[in-house]
Amino acid sequence: MSLFSNRESSNPVLSEKRFANQEVILSGDGRTMTASGAVTKTLLLAMLMLCTAGISFLAPSSLFLWGGAIGGLVLVLIATFKTAWSPVLAPLYALAEGFFVGTVTAMYAAAFNGIVLQAVTLTLAMLFIMLFLYQARIIVVTQRLRSGIIMATMAVLVLYLASWGLSFFGIQIPFLHEGGIMGIGISLVIIGIASINLLLDFDMFEKGEQLGAPKYMEWFAAMGLLVTLVWLYIEFLRLLSKLRD
Repeated sequence: MSLFSNRESSNPVLSEKRFANQEVILSGDGRTMTASGAVTKTLLLAMLMLCTAGISFLAPSSLFLWGGAIGGLVLVLIATFKTAWSPVLAPLYALAEGFFVGTVTAMYAAAFNGIVLQAVTLTLAMLFIMLFLYQARIIVVTQRLRSGIIMATMAVLVLYLASWGLSFFGIQIPFLHEGGIMGIGISLVIIGIASINLLLDFDMFEKGEQLGAPKYMEWFAAMGLLVTLVWLYIEFLRLLSKLRD
């Protein structure tokens, strides 16, 4: 029987198909995934990411930028197909992503005074707002909501991939990386999509515990939440830079 029947997450890491395909493999002491365990793993991954982010922030380089981005992407893809390896892959992802985040942070900090603190504050505020909305059931995670967020998230992914591909030919998608009302509006929409993904991540934590997912899925779920938080943080940096311009 599928662990998560008729459920789907738009987060590419926390796709519920990943959970559905897992056999309930208990650890030696019979433990399974818990929401509190996943939260603890998320905090551990965040601390690891901050360690390498501090290094790349103090000494930013293109090697850290692209190495972290590509390395993180590769590790996420491997974990998506080899979820049992998550206890190893998730910490490695956090370390790799830290190099990317630290370099990006240094670039924005050099151009805009005080922008980093603002972006961090907004990211944490959005995390707790969405957590409150989820736990209070003000926004209920339904199949219709999941489907809508999946389509919206895929649209953003296609937009960014198209922008990256066209940049090699010197072509820029209008307003995507520009200021002004349209550019700011696009950033707000993307931030909204990233924020609602947090609801689906929280739902994964809860359902994983309820349905007895394997213990290693705590690392997998934590990595998925970290992916969303990094995405949200980068989008806040983009928005704030547009507002400054």
